[in-house]
Amino acid sequence: MENNSMKVRIFRAKAVNGLMTGVFYLIGGSFLLLIFVLAGYIIIKGIAGYYPGIMAFNQSGIGNQLFNTIYLVVLSLLISVPIGVLAGIYMAEYAGDNKLTAFIRVCIEALSSLPSIVVGLFGYLVFILMTGARWNLMAGALAVSILSLPSITTTTEDAMRSLPKNYLSGSMALGATHWVSIVKVLLPACLPRIITGVILAAGRGFGEAAALLYTAGQSTHLNWSNWNLVSPNCPLNPFRPGETLALHIWVMRTEGSLNPNSAAIANFSAAVLVVIVLCFSLLARIITEQIHRQSTGAGARS
Repeated sequence: MENNSMKVRIFRAKAVNGLMTGVFYLIGGSFLLLIFVLAGYIIIKGIAGYYPGIMAFNQSGIGNQLFNTIYLVVLSLLISVPIGVLAGIYMAEYAGDNKLTAFIRVCIEALSSLPSIVVGLFGYLVFILMTGARWNLMAGALAVSILSLPSITTTTEDAMRSLPKNYLSGSMALGATHWVSIVKVLLPACLPRIITGVILAAGRGFGEAAALLYTAGQSTHLNWSNWNLVSPNCPLNPFRPGETLALHIWVMRTEGSLNPNSAAIANFSAAVLVVIVLCFSLLARIITEQIHRQSTGAGARS
């Protein structure tokens, strides 16, 4: 009788496990299907809106906006990644569990929940009005960095804390200092998870519009034969106004009624933006895997 009861319980446990596994597979598949459908719809609509000259680097094409988008994301990552990673290392390895660190974590959580329009207004007040400057890409990059810092910091801290304790103790037992152990052992081990935070930050930068509306501006006048960094028409001048693809989509959908191709431009710009984010994510993953294999010796032959 007891054996039959045990078999019934095992059968029920397996049935519940199978049911919940199926539910979670269904949820995951639904999200995956939603992503494919959404991305496919945007890309197909964008391809349908293509016409010759839409990728030109002039006022009638979106080439300048595409360059501004990539350039602004690079600038924002150059600012936010070092600060975010160092802040995550401090929170994971140096800061103790006290009221100060608890307050810092609350501030990081509050910063991650700020609406981008609020950050844009803050950037306009601090980076534009208080400095006496006009709209420029650097102000937009700083505003996007404020939005990106929480995800990079939190991801880095979680990645560092999730590592086994013997990583650090084993390195220090061999004579390495705490900082050397962090740089040579801990960071390479949690690099894939840190890159996840960087990808999320880059995705935020690629798709951001509200914060850039008040900081980066909505005009782009580039002279691709002018490489004087202090010139307002130089493509590499970070202190010039620069309209990004996300802003361009918004302009084409709201103020582009005078342009007969406004809908096609907006659709194609959205498709280009989706492809850029996908390519950036794949490239970052590939580079991360190579660095991780080299640093851990996973790719070495025995």
